[in-house]
Amino acid sequence: MLADNIPEVVVIDRRQLERECFVCGLMAQNPDTRFATFGSLQEWRDSQQNHPTVSVILVVIGSRKMTDLGVAGDIAKAVQEFAPVPIVVVADTDDLSQILKALECGAKGFIPTTVGLRVAAEAISMTLAGGVFVPASSIMAMRNVIDTGGPTVRPMAGLFTERQMAVVEALRRGRANKIIAHELQLRESTVKVHIRNIMKKLNATNRTEVAFKIRDMFPEQSGPDI
Repeated sequence: MLADNIPEVVVIDRRQLERECFVCGLMAQNPDTRFATFGSLQEWRDSQQNHPTVSVILVVIGSRKMTDLGVAGDIAKAVQEFAPVPIVVVADTDDLSQILKALECGAKGFIPTTVGLRVAAEAISMTLAGGVFVPASSIMAMRNVIDTGGPTVRPMAGLFTERQMAVVEALRRGRANKIIAHELQLRESTVKVHIRNIMKKLNATNRTEVAFKIRDMFPEQSGPDI
C-alpha cells in the first residue's frame, strides 16, 4: 500500500503523447510524487474515487486560450467541483491577460510551456505548499512597460473593477473597513460586498490571505507604504 503522505498530481491533457512526455519529465524532477494522467476532465471524474488523496490537478489547455469558448467555464467549474484540491492551468502562452483570467476562474497557478521542467516542478511544489504560481516573464513584461515610460499599466484590470482595485490596495495597506469606507467615500456595507467579491475572485478565505496573494502575484507593487 502506498503511503498516505505521498502527494499525487493529476495531469489532464487531451493530447496523449504530450501528457505522457510531460509526466515523464515531472516524475524525474519529483521522484517523491505520484502522477496520474487523463485525457479529459470527464475521464478524471469517472476515476476520481480511485484517487482519494490528490493534491494538485494540472489542466493542460495547450494552444487554447482562457478566452476561447468554454475554456474559462470548464476551469471555473472544475475549481468548484474539485475544491479544495487546487487547479493549475498549463498553456502555450505567458500573456498576462490569460493568466489573470485563469486566476479569476479560481486557478491556483498558471504554468506556461515556455518554462522548463524544473520550473514547472517548482510551481507544483509551490502549489502544494499553498502558494500561487505566476510566471516571472509576465511580471517582467509589465515592469518593462513601466520602466520605458509606456502608458499606465493596470495589471489587475482583467481581474478586478476599478473600485475593487482600490479596495485591494487598501487591504494590502492593512486598512480597516471603516477607514476604507471613509477614504473611498463608500458605505461600510458596500466595502464588505467588495471584499467578498475580491475574496471569491482570488479564492481567498479572509482579507489577510487577499493581501498575501496580491504580494505573491505582483511583488513589484507591494513595497512599503510611504
